[in-house]
Amino acid sequence: AEPMYLLLRNLSFADLCFSTTTVPQVLVHFLVKKKAISFAGCSTQIVVLLLVGCTECALLAVMSYDRYVAVCKPLHYSTIMTHSVCVQLAIGSWASGALVSLVDTVFTLRLPYRGNNIINHFFCEPPALLKLASADTYSTEMAIFAMGVLILLAPVSLILVSYWHILSTVIQMQSGEGRLKVFSICGSHLIVVVLFYGSAIFAYMRPNSKIMNKRDKMISVFYSAVTPMLNPVIYSVKT
Repeated sequence: AEPMYLLLRNLSFADLCFSTTTVPQVLVHFLVKKKAISFAGCSTQIVVLLLVGCTECALLAVMSYDRYVAVCKPLHYSTIMTHSVCVQLAIGSWASGALVSLVDTVFTLRLPYRGNNIINHFFCEPPALLKLASADTYSTEMAIFAMGVLILLAPVSLILVSYWHILSTVIQMQSGEGRLKVFSICGSHLIVVVLFYGSAIFAYMRPNSKIMNKRDKMISVFYSAVTPMLNPVIYSVKT
């Protein structure tokens, strides 16, 4: 299972970056009266948040493929999921995260922000910033939606296909012990996928409203802080 541990190391690093990008600033703002962030600080937060978040989306899809090979093609696992293949998949995940982060950030920050400068959110991210733009945001919303299709819906499709094949294999198994082993292999990954993708798709794959309500803010906190915090617990219990 060495390939899975290599992918888990990348996921852990992404989770660490995810949390440290937002949580320290949120905690500071709870303690001080003047809750301010510079435009450069806000921009940096958006870049890092999108980079690690989108990379995590790609990594979870790669991990679902790893689980598919482990369950459906166990005898070929060591020849398919070699160390070099896993390294390439990890690099590809970070590259796709960087691409989406670049596009979303450029489209978000190129908008003029000349009016209200109060962000109704716990941290900086595109959906919250678009509500402050003093120009039409349609093209930016479409760019973010297109990137969402690429980094959210495409990986989800791959995960669904992988788990469909895994489920088909499980149904054909005769022994209960074999089925239990498959569940232990895939259960933790499936929990993380549902928690992370569910909240991220809700935040980024729907029309942008002009009001950031409490539900939107709590969903953002869920995928940026709660899920990264739960991942080590979920995976360590399984391991």
